[in-house]
Amino acid sequence: MQIRKYIKAIKKYTFSKDYRFLINSGYGKYGDMPDAEYLSRKSLAVFGRRLPLEAPQTFNEKLQWLKLNDRKPEYTVMVDKYKARNYISEKIGSQYLIPLLGAWDDPDKIDFDALPDKFVLKCNHNSGLGMCICKDKSALNIKQVKSNLRCGLRQDYYLTGREWPYKDVPRKIIAEQFMESDAGGLTDYKIHCFNGEPKLILVCKDRFTSTGLTEDFFTPNWEHLDIRRQTHPNSLTEIAKPEELPEILALAKRLSEGIPFLRVDFYIIEHKVYFSELTFYPASGFEKFVPERWDEILGAWLQLPLASANQ
Repeated sequence: MQIRKYIKAIKKYTFSKDYRFLINSGYGKYGDMPDAEYLSRKSLAVFGRRLPLEAPQTFNEKLQWLKLNDRKPEYTVMVDKYKARNYISEKIGSQYLIPLLGAWDDPDKIDFDALPDKFVLKCNHNSGLGMCICKDKSALNIKQVKSNLRCGLRQDYYLTGREWPYKDVPRKIIAEQFMESDAGGLTDYKIHCFNGEPKLILVCKDRFTSTGLTEDFFTPNWEHLDIRRQTHPNSLTEIAKPEELPEILALAKRLSEGIPFLRVDFYIIEHKVYFSELTFYPASGFEKFVPERWDEILGAWLQLPLASANQ
């Protein structure tokens, strides 16, 4: 069965230009291709059409436009998982930060003996490559962890989706406290803010379970919406409205002020709110919605600014 899948993938890579482009782009190839050309070509491979950059309409199209035309220096700080901590402290307070256990430029400098039995190691400049979620340090393969982190540090995350804020992030490894609820696991509350207004909440559950990640969308009034991203199903169980909903909506509004689009992510653990991350381009602006009309609905919510003169 595995051999058949491998042969099928080889044939697809050989004969499908779009599939070949997507595979190669995931490895950061096409570095010499200008951003606009690259994003338009990737749009063709994912959605079957090139980008209408002169008049984008859908949410995904407008995210690509923002990559090219809304470039503020502070965005680089905001996506840096290390420097963003100071940014968040100044904006909403350090009480919302997950405790930091250390930061290093080189995996060999990590003192694993000094780390607790449970912790998380990750790169500050990408979206998961090299990450280590340790639940039992005694069973940890430290050599493999270091190898994975080196791989993560080498990744030029900007090249894969041309998310320019990541281009100049000084690369580091950070260690954070392992977070989980008393029931185990974590639930993400991802607040989608359009021009500074929270309008959509994505709830992600069961990310590291045998059943797999589920995603559900809600309005700020906690009305479940008939929308999902193509890659993940809705939860089979009802998701209760968190008591902290007004708090995370207010925090998201404060953090997204003056920004065309920003997703602000939080965890809620035993009724305490923790900041997770800031995202300018969910799924790099290449995620299909089900039903498809939501791409247009969200696109109508996103009012684009005038393009910067220096872009």
